[in-house]
Amino acid sequence: MLETSARLLRLLSLLQIRPEWSGPELAERLGVSVRTVRRDVEKLRALDYPVEVDLGPTGGYRLGAGAALPPLLLDDEEAVAVAVTLQTAAGSGGVGVAGLGEAAVRALVKLERILPGRLRRRVAAVPVSTVTPLRAMPTVDPAALVAVGAACRDRRVLELDYTAHDGAVTRRRVEPHHLVSWGRRWYLLAHDLGRDDWRTLRLDRVRPRVGPDGLATGPRFEPRAVPGGDPAAYVASKVADVRAFRCRVRVLAPPDVVRERLWTDQVRLDDLGDGTCRLHLAADHADGAVLMLVGMGLEVVVEAPDELAAALRTLAGRCLRAAGDTAGTRVGAPAELG
Repeated sequence: MLETSARLLRLLSLLQIRPEWSGPELAERLGVSVRTVRRDVEKLRALDYPVEVDLGPTGGYRLGAGAALPPLLLDDEEAVAVAVTLQTAAGSGGVGVAGLGEAAVRALVKLERILPGRLRRRVAAVPVSTVTPLRAMPTVDPAALVAVGAACRDRRVLELDYTAHDGAVTRRRVEPHHLVSWGRRWYLLAHDLGRDDWRTLRLDRVRPRVGPDGLATGPRFEPRAVPGGDPAAYVASKVADVRAFRCRVRVLAPPDVVRERLWTDQVRLDDLGDGTCRLHLAADHADGAVLMLVGMGLEVVVEAPDELAAALRTLAGRCLRAAGDTAGTRVGAPAELG
């Protein structure tokens, strides 16, 4: 017979996998009497678990919805399935669902911390693939997400190798404060101990140096106050600062319409008060700005720079040559289309 504490956990697990159990069914599974089942259910209810009781001849028990989430008890197969699913969601940044990437990282950090070694190996052996978009984005190693996320949570100094834009690799020793998912990329906001300053590091370029358990081994640190108090706003400002191409256009639509149609936060909007607005946009290059502007599906007037107007004319020419095929003309060969 199971000890009382172990039996209560087993009972809670059984209540989670079926919508309803009879008293005799639970008694048989637990190897106890129906009376003991009733007593155990009362103990769970005393701990604020919402176990609903049917007072019929055989007694029916179900786990209802409560104000707090009860411990989720998983067997080996379920734990592996959840870990692999969380890896997929975390590695993709939760594209298409606001906040999913961050939540997946938090859950994955908690699960990885308690997984037995045998299950860690099974999770690592599962090949996880994601669909690559037409314009491929850098991917983040889920193991790096877990290691950095755990270091942020535990407030442990982290040693890492960082690859810069030019390919140069440097060793960093940082106090990791926050992970921020922004613009379809992950960033680590950290205080660099070697430079004594805040740094925003792209996580796909971070290779954490960790112990055998995959976690940081550095000493604990006291968290510092993030400049401005808002980690996401700080990261957004720093990422926008390094964008190579900046442009300004007038959009023939009010600001609220423009905000709904833009798929980037790297902008500033000035309401011109006549149903139009001025859009200040930062991008990696002119073609990137063109894609965002055309993707809005709104009329725009280029104000600056001339390079943006030239890039729009180039795209317009390609579109016209492609459309010419519908009138019986041959679409230009690849060399003619660019």
